[in-house]
Amino acid sequence: MREITLRQVEVIRAVMLRGTISGAAELLGVSAPGVSRLVKHTEESLGLRLFERRAGLFVPSVEASRVFDQIREVYKGVENLQSALDSLQKGEEVQLAFASAPSVAQFIAARAIRSIRARYPDLYIDLNILKIEETADYLLLERGEFVIMSSPIHNPGLHSEKLAHGRVIAILPEGHPLADRATLSVHDLVGEPLVGVDPADPYGRIISRPFREAGLEVRHSMRGRFAQTLVSLVRHGLGVALIDEFSVAEVYMPGVVRKPIAEETYIDIYAVTKKDRGLSNFAEFSIRQFRKQLAEAGRSWA
Repeated sequence: MREITLRQVEVIRAVMLRGTISGAAELLGVSAPGVSRLVKHTEESLGLRLFERRAGLFVPSVEASRVFDQIREVYKGVENLQSALDSLQKGEEVQLAFASAPSVAQFIAARAIRSIRARYPDLYIDLNILKIEETADYLLLERGEFVIMSSPIHNPGLHSEKLAHGRVIAILPEGHPLADRATLSVHDLVGEPLVGVDPADPYGRIISRPFREAGLEVRHSMRGRFAQTLVSLVRHGLGVALIDEFSVAEVYMPGVVRKPIAEETYIDIYAVTKKDRGLSNFAEFSIRQFRKQLAEAGRSWA
């Protein structure tokens, strides 16, 4: 006995659903004679009568009832598969977990997540905020798929991919005597109350680099752990600071004035992943969105 093809199954089902050759042809978008020939050929090759002709209608024959039952099951499975694929494309019943350094989480993460949500409207997103020393455990224990960090992570089990190259800039409170200058120097800032992050911290080391390279001692009047803290202290008139441009990448920042510095200093942003762990489509798409938003960050205020 010849095996039945998927095309034959499709045509038989169409005739079963519509009850006529012309109806099946319309459903399939093909010619009626072609459907008629294929039905006849299928019955002859299988040695079975699939349909009875009653008053111009094609009615499934009694002896072929088991065949039609199986065809219904096949298409039910196909519909279930399509439903599962549709759900996956929207992110239903799946989760994306990732983490970010505080500096990127402040504004860039929300913009990236907005794009992720537009592509996967039902995806559950678990965003963690991590310091650099917490990154290795987070990834190696597979608590999330990737981390956006302001330094590469030197660990044999992890991979760091550079996403962006940004500037270190100065921030001052509105109305500060230096706020009218187009560009500032660390020599202008060294005599001001300086707020910052401990230079022993990897992020603190990056943003204090211009002072060190100018041969100036970094003397903070107060310190915070995160970039957001520095922004808040400056906004309330408690000092000036150097900070990465991603931490202040918002069009409007009331109370804060942003200025480029003459001593050009840069900060790189990385996507860190576990080497032997394959990323989901959601994670790969998300990393692309972070890359895009980071590239646009400098234009939001410059």
